[in-house]
Amino acid sequence: MPKMFGFSRRKMKLGRLKSHQGDSLHVPRSPVRPVKRLSQSNGENVITTSVSGRIDELECRYSSGTFDFNSHAFDHTDNWTVLSTEGDKPAPRFSHAAAVIGSKMVVVGGDSGHRLLDDTRILSLDKLTWALASPKIYLSPSGRSSKIPACKGHCLVPWGKTIILIGGKTEPSFERVSVWSFDIETECWFRLEAKGEVPSGRSGHTVTRAGQVLFLFGGENSKGKKLNDLHMFDLKSSTWLPLRYKGTGPSSRSNHVAVLHEDRNLFIFGGHSKSKTLNDLYSLDFETMVWSRIKTRGIHPSPRAGCCGALCGNKWYISGGGSKKKRHADTLVLDVVRFEWSECVTPPGSSITSNKGFSMVPLCQRDKIVLVAFGGNRKEPSNKVEILVQFQNDHAMSWRSAPDTDRLSYQDEDSLSNAVTRLYSFDSVARHSLASAVQDPVASGRRSFSDTLVEIGSGSGSGNGSVSLRKQFSQEEESSLAQKLLRPLDDEKFRGSFQANNGVSNPSEAYQPHNAKISNLIKKNNQLEEQLQTLMDSKETIQKDLNVAVIAKAEAERRLEDALKEVQLLKEKVSGLELAQEEANSLSNSVHSDNVRLEHDVAFLKAILDDTQKELHSTRGVLRGERARAMQFQMELYNIKQRYHTMENRAPTPRKSYNNNM
Repeated sequence: MPKMFGFSRRKMKLGRLKSHQGDSLHVPRSPVRPVKRLSQSNGENVITTSVSGRIDELECRYSSGTFDFNSHAFDHTDNWTVLSTEGDKPAPRFSHAAAVIGSKMVVVGGDSGHRLLDDTRILSLDKLTWALASPKIYLSPSGRSSKIPACKGHCLVPWGKTIILIGGKTEPSFERVSVWSFDIETECWFRLEAKGEVPSGRSGHTVTRAGQVLFLFGGENSKGKKLNDLHMFDLKSSTWLPLRYKGTGPSSRSNHVAVLHEDRNLFIFGGHSKSKTLNDLYSLDFETMVWSRIKTRGIHPSPRAGCCGALCGNKWYISGGGSKKKRHADTLVLDVVRFEWSECVTPPGSSITSNKGFSMVPLCQRDKIVLVAFGGNRKEPSNKVEILVQFQNDHAMSWRSAPDTDRLSYQDEDSLSNAVTRLYSFDSVARHSLASAVQDPVASGRRSFSDTLVEIGSGSGSGNGSVSLRKQFSQEEESSLAQKLLRPLDDEKFRGSFQANNGVSNPSEAYQPHNAKISNLIKKNNQLEEQLQTLMDSKETIQKDLNVAVIAKAEAERRLEDALKEVQLLKEKVSGLELAQEEANSLSNSVHSDNVRLEHDVAFLKAILDDTQKELHSTRGVLRGERARAMQFQMELYNIKQRYHTMENRAPTPRKSYNNNM
């Protein structure tokens, strides 16, 4: 991993192991009750816990007596089933957080529909009873109260025997992210005095853990702004540090799910962005610090936010979620190695996985995966508990269930035949070799028979069985008929015994048939060894052909995967073309409607123009009539003026006045 983290993958794994062994925070302990150290685990049971519905692969080891799935009817269920619980049940709620430590599921805070909650409830999974934790209130060294505020949209992360609470929406809101720890034994809350560059306050974020380090991503601040920043918190030093990365990371979002696989790859899925609900998948490689968008195979999940996830091995179970218009109750599975989606179950609409703001935690033990869901809100807040029990591989048979092979001891050829009968189910090559050796034990000889047993031991696939068989067959060889026949002929004791029993005076005459028989057997043994060598050569050839076939199969699978990727790309292109076609159709429809509207407007304007032209024509006629009348009037006026001038010229000259004459 990069040096900027201050830890390597090995250190992270060592930190995880230390946390499993009871490593806890360096915080003041309760003065009321002494702190008990967690017992070391020698069992094989691994319980994988979650982060408040936003799940990580967080493993805590416990002894087999701590929690046993078989103590209750946690059998394989085809779908989500309501789990009956007793005790002081919590108030109905949603947008809370849950986590598991050992056999206890801890639920903190949430929204009751009327107010924010600040209680801590514990469900005992071995007794199926609820209890209210009564945290003692102590002052921190800085004088602050250690009582957590009422909150929702926060995250819970288990670490050793403590639970870490990060962020959340409170009233009034915090300017910076607050970090609290809860001791499961003393039931004490304590606020950590964080140092470094503390992130801004937020809710709807995700927190994943690797050893003693937490990774915080995204969320929504008190003003409703979506975030996509990435921060690291060291639980040992209580120090925050922003992380720098390369590539185009996920867009700003909240109410998404995140998981950390093998302390290396951080996966982000879904959530609400500023304007839409998402269904994209991103991965951050902590060794290169490069974000990349993952192209998946299988079914295509619908956009969803507020879903819950749980990682068990390489399978990432994601339940519920939805958009503003629709909720999804189905449980999907993503193979984080092959990046292939598949559907696990689709519960009825009454399941709490269709609720808004429910929580889900995983419990993994050997071949079982138990998902525990709680709370949520549909029309009213809920406090129901539902479980889904799945086997990690329904068709796989564990090697522990295979019948044990008994150790073999032989006293004579009959016991050897019985041993062959018991070994007959091992392997076809071993079966053939043993049958050849038993049918003619003399011809096999000391070396070839021993070599045959070695081949049987190596071909049977059982290491301990091959060693014991080799020793026992070696002991049997010492008393076998082949050893007696191959014994030196100058053995006086053997020669005298043979003469006494058969009455033969010349030993060479008596030994001639046996020598000839031994020669024939040796020749037959040589032939069998040649055949065996031929079979070995053919086996090597077959093995080479098998290797070539395996390589060809891998190449074909790679080509098939590339072809599937190309098909997926083509599907995406086709979907893009379909969207473009839909947009073109919508534009064509819009243009057509605009043309129709324009034609209607043109027809209307043409009608108006025709009416105007008619009115103009009539007006022109009227004007022509008026002009004619005006001309007639002018003519009449001109005639009147002419008559007036004529009359004026005809009038007599007036007389001069008397005064003028004087």
